[in-house]
Amino acid sequence: MLTLAGVLGFPVEHSLSPAMHNAAFRELGLEWRYVKLPVPPERFEETARSLPGSGYRGANVTIPHKVAALRIADEPSEAARAIGAANTLTFADGAIAADNTDAGGLLSALEAEHVEPVGMRALVLGAGGAARAAAWTLREAGAADVSVWNRTPQRAEELARDLGIGHAGRPAPCELLVNATSVGLRREEGALEELHLADLDPPSVVVDLVYSREGPTPVQAWGERAGATVVDGLEVLVRQGGLSLRAWTGREAPLDVMREAALGLAA
Repeated sequence: MLTLAGVLGFPVEHSLSPAMHNAAFRELGLEWRYVKLPVPPERFEETARSLPGSGYRGANVTIPHKVAALRIADEPSEAARAIGAANTLTFADGAIAADNTDAGGLLSALEAEHVEPVGMRALVLGAGGAARAAAWTLREAGAADVSVWNRTPQRAEELARDLGIGHAGRPAPCELLVNATSVGLRREEGALEELHLADLDPPSVVVDLVYSREGPTPVQAWGERAGATVVDGLEVLVRQGGLSLRAWTGREAPLDVMREAALGLAA
């Protein structure tokens, strides 16, 4: 019997998750299929609650539903509860379990580049679910200082208050920067100016949670020009996806297969 999983988002057309998850299911010999589920905010809860009855075992959640995903959970993980957002839903025994694998995926991607946030000054751009996960992860990993910035200052202040971290009125020099905004998703001109990075020297580590099918994003290119260690969103996506797959199936994810599938579509 075919088991389903998918990604809930709005928009979701750009997602590479179906390619990498379906490749992983084939590699593991599982009769699973992963699909895109474009859902506007007003339909999210209704749609998510209907998935188990339609053969779904799990779902990933992306912009703009990660905070809402936590609200509908019967069994939130400690990480999801602490972050205030969830990106992975697992349906079993009539309950919805929620986790946040964005946190583990980011930390794993940093470790792969031999980056340890301990003692670093970190800045997170954004105030949505991905920004919450990044800020919480860096704080828990021992960063000396974590601040958030958002184009809407009130949202940054609220996130900072929730997590007990700082908020910046404007991006300032740091040692590790994470772009958790959607700026650059479609390679907009003026992305660096919109994020107030154009006149800022890149830090030693730049993470862009945006991933692109057309080469480096504006933020990645900004870091690369200065010789920074750059962690791209595709690697974080693969690693958080692997954690989600393990939650649904109980199997270790074939990360190399998932990465190759995502890169194949991204090329």
